[in-house]
Amino acid sequence: MNWNRLGTGRKMPPSPAGPQHTETLGVGKAIAVLTSGGDAQGMNAAVRAVVRVGIYTGAKVFFVCEGYQGLVDGGDHIREATWESVSMMLQLGGTVIGSARCQDFRTREGRLRAARNLVKRGITNLCVIGGDGSLTGADTFRAEWGGLLAELLKTGGITAEEAQRSSHLNIVGMVGSIDNDFCGTDMTIGTDSALHRIMEIVDAITTTAQSHQRTFVLEVMGRHCGYLALITALACGADWVFIPESPPEDDWEEHLCRRLTETRDGGSRLNIIIVAEGAIDKHGKAITSDEIKALVVKRLGYDTRVTILGHVQRGGTPSAFDRILASRMGVEAVMALLEGTPETPACVVSLSGNQAVRLPLMECVQVTKDVTTAMNEGRFEDALKLRGRSFQNNWNVYKLLAHIRPPATKSGYTVAVMNVGAPAAGMNAAVRSTVRIGLIHGHRMLAVHDGFEGLAFGMVEEIGWNTVGSWTGLGGSKLGTKRTLPKKHFEEISANISKFGIHGLIIIGGFEAFTGGLELVEGRAHFEELCIPLCIVPATVSNNVPGSDFSIGADTALNTITTTCDLIKQSAAGTKRRVFIIETMGGFCGYLATMAGLAAGADAAYIFEEPFSSRDLQANVDHLTEKMKTTVKRGLVLRNERCNENYTTDFMYNLYCEEGKGIFDCRKNVLGHMQQGGSPTPFDRNFGTKMGAKAVAWITGKIKECSRHGRIFANTADSACLLGMRKRSLVFQPIAELRQQTDFEHRIPKEQWWLKLRPILKILAKYNIELDTSETAHLEHLTRKVLVPEATL
Repeated sequence: MNWNRLGTGRKMPPSPAGPQHTETLGVGKAIAVLTSGGDAQGMNAAVRAVVRVGIYTGAKVFFVCEGYQGLVDGGDHIREATWESVSMMLQLGGTVIGSARCQDFRTREGRLRAARNLVKRGITNLCVIGGDGSLTGADTFRAEWGGLLAELLKTGGITAEEAQRSSHLNIVGMVGSIDNDFCGTDMTIGTDSALHRIMEIVDAITTTAQSHQRTFVLEVMGRHCGYLALITALACGADWVFIPESPPEDDWEEHLCRRLTETRDGGSRLNIIIVAEGAIDKHGKAITSDEIKALVVKRLGYDTRVTILGHVQRGGTPSAFDRILASRMGVEAVMALLEGTPETPACVVSLSGNQAVRLPLMECVQVTKDVTTAMNEGRFEDALKLRGRSFQNNWNVYKLLAHIRPPATKSGYTVAVMNVGAPAAGMNAAVRSTVRIGLIHGHRMLAVHDGFEGLAFGMVEEIGWNTVGSWTGLGGSKLGTKRTLPKKHFEEISANISKFGIHGLIIIGGFEAFTGGLELVEGRAHFEELCIPLCIVPATVSNNVPGSDFSIGADTALNTITTTCDLIKQSAAGTKRRVFIIETMGGFCGYLATMAGLAAGADAAYIFEEPFSSRDLQANVDHLTEKMKTTVKRGLVLRNERCNENYTTDFMYNLYCEEGKGIFDCRKNVLGHMQQGGSPTPFDRNFGTKMGAKAVAWITGKIKECSRHGRIFANTADSACLLGMRKRSLVFQPIAELRQQTDFEHRIPKEQWWLKLRPILKILAKYNIELDTSETAHLEHLTRKVLVPEATL
């Protein structure tokens, strides 16, 4: 399929019926969507996607209000959804269609009433958004379906024809839970948003704690799962974290007090302790926030405060990640329902890396229950393994950063770290992690200021443990960064590598970091000082570095754009018929425009990778003209800054103004450098921290491998690598090999995974295009074998 021609707004002829044509896949079918259990930010985005994609396929879609209770009660609780009925839902927290704990559905009588309500409306496809309890209930319902129908037929509740028409029930689950406690998915809907709420509070508390030299004990949600506590601890550099999966040793009180004292003696004015609400000791006894406060006050006499975050974590607007995750899951859920057969097991749509996957629902539920069983039986190592590889890696990195101090014996090696390119939020978190893990390995760590220019002019200094202590939450680049490339300074750079005794170099930055790395590799032939191991860590808001699906900083920029779009759309709510044209950053890379389009519910997103003509612009104007006749009288159009040299933002603004005369008026916004600023999001803090730790582990191994008689000589391709996130894992790739995958003229990778998401953006904006399902997820089995954690750090 040619992605470049998709969604230009021109109406396509109706497709002939057949499973390959998604526009007719749902004709004659009905789907019901419900949210159950605790609410989570992003649930509305999932509901919106199910409704719109369901309608797009030709199916009827029904809201079930108030969860399973609405299914049991029927009547007005089950009502047909329309395209407009899910407008302006994306940015709302909680769940608009309501959620409730339902005792009635736990009884067979209740499920009998629910079955009758579905059969009477011809609904045989059920999409359930909730936690493991809600999904288990759905599976029970499906297993009993035949028996329920037989009983209803016998008692005259339904006719033989209705029973025949509704002979089997398809069920697909999406996990909505802020705790991220469901096994089989990397992230559940709502987790990222909950982390945003927590980090906002942690950042606010940090400033007051520093003012008064206080210790803060923060209690976050997570009765059976320590994910929120663990990521929060990683993202704020907490002194200690208590999670249910890994209780502390019996003498933890001594260790904790020693740690807090060490931090204060090192010059820090505050201590942060994170506690999951389900924290326990090795014997299953609860460890409470108040108990920790009493201990710190009694033993150390520190001014200590407890903050219990509570339901704040569930509230507020969903993050960009949760909106995109929920939208993608919603599309996948509709496809899974409509492709389902009586033989297909009930599945849950989930995320692995950046890929949507389908997993058997009950396998996931079983492993989730196995974690609880393991904890109840005191098998904490098993519980950690069952949580999955990602959880284990987070825990291992946290333990390294928080519990291990630099050894007395040194490795004899010197590693330098630098930032290159434009600043990106999360760079400082990556530098902090790199410096501290380097010191733990026994290395001497050097900070290079102002990129390659600084390396050429000798702006290099030794950097210590405490210097980087508070860097995790800081935006921009503390080291300073420039776009200068190294080639013209080879002699000076070589002299300084020799002068400072640098054995390995970690470069954290954007496309210039990648091209600069390539130049250093080329320079090895003429300057043997450049024959040292190099590791590039991608950090740029543009997300345009080849070899990595994600770059540090892109998530923060995406959230900034999304928040701004929300505010702009809200400003239009009081003004009828208005279209906004917003210009985003990204160079020639359309990642920010596309993803922000998905997260903010844009009508169009113009990017360089998908060429467009004046006819396409006219078609988009026509599309917006039609939209203004409905109840939704707002339009949002995103334009990537380099999408087309002739169709500038001003040109588009003038065109839309002219064509929209009398129908809608137009406004434009150029977001500019606000996209590079701000405090990093939890994702960028965590991602930067893990990337820094992994880069140091790799470079340590390479230095040892390339060491000959006390000298380092690295001239093989695999001694200069880029560390990137590829689908499901972090991988090191020789930068020389990535050259073939790069469009240097436009500074983008030749292949970009997110382009596959553009049809979803267009379908959700009501363009009549064909959705390519050739790469939809197929049912996978949850690997019950214990996954091996990524290379030891």
